[in-house]
Amino acid sequence: MKYKELAKTGEKLSAIGLGCMGMSAAYGKADDTESVATLEYALDIGINFWDTADVYGNGVNEELISKALVPNRNKIFIATKFGFRVRGGDGDVFVGGETYVDASPAWMKQAVELSLKRLKVDVIDLYYAHRVDPNVPVEETVGAMAELVKEGKIRYLGLSECTPEDLKKANATHPISAVQSEYSILTRSVEEAILPLTKELGITFVPFAPLSRGLITNKLDVSSLASNDFRANLPRYQGEYLENNQKLSASFAELAEAKKCTPAQLAIAWVIAQSDNIIPIPGTKRRKYLEENAGAADVELTAKDLETIEAIIKKYPNIGPRYSARENKHLKK
Repeated sequence: MKYKELAKTGEKLSAIGLGCMGMSAAYGKADDTESVATLEYALDIGINFWDTADVYGNGVNEELISKALVPNRNKIFIATKFGFRVRGGDGDVFVGGETYVDASPAWMKQAVELSLKRLKVDVIDLYYAHRVDPNVPVEETVGAMAELVKEGKIRYLGLSECTPEDLKKANATHPISAVQSEYSILTRSVEEAILPLTKELGITFVPFAPLSRGLITNKLDVSSLASNDFRANLPRYQGEYLENNQKLSASFAELAEAKKCTPAQLAIAWVIAQSDNIIPIPGTKRRKYLEENAGAADVELTAKDLETIEAIIKKYPNIGPRYSARENKHLKK
């Protein structure tokens, strides 16, 4: 595994991290035994950057990760997030729950203690505000997060799905080490402003869903998605958008075959190739896919490869919105 520095901190993180959300939430039935085995295998192959959040399974994912984290604490750089809440504790953020953003200092102080307890650690390496709270100035949120650094409860600060304006304000309040947003061949809005800004400021950009939530792998059988798999309700998995995306992924798979790699590896390699400050966190709960994803670090893309990928996207442009209205309401414009 190759390694990259987190922002300007001196921390060396695996060039491909591990998104742990799907082990406990969003993507169908959990398999804790295989998930823990996947976490342990991640260490075996050098993946030391793990990403979770307090809302993934309403805390269950943090508890699951602790099983591998505690005995290997000095080998793992753990990131978690706060800010999403479910009103009344009914349901979850992916299925059924009435969600809202609370990045207030008051909730943050409670949330970090709960995360520390579930993870069974004394300090969180990277703590993100999961979304910018529309009712709380970002400087206030980040200022309170900075107090946690002084208290020794967290080491570095991050923001998820922030606007460029919020990032500038936040970084002026306290150095931001990482910005997390969705970025893949099918989701590219960050290219306009936020990705260039992170590079300008020396901040690491952490793409989640670099495999377009499985669409670009050319393996996903949408008809078999479980009832509690939130992808089934996303626009890209329905109707004319799905038809377009299946054709696109099939064409993309042909290029991957010519490159002697898998579509997943090609998709992750494409993300990495877009900027030298990028560390993607493809998610999986299975060892075989973890190993496949890790192989993307060794895939080299030529200028011709990148041109071919752009041509494929241009041929199948009807990709569709990444979120439904339910998820979009939490994104600042």
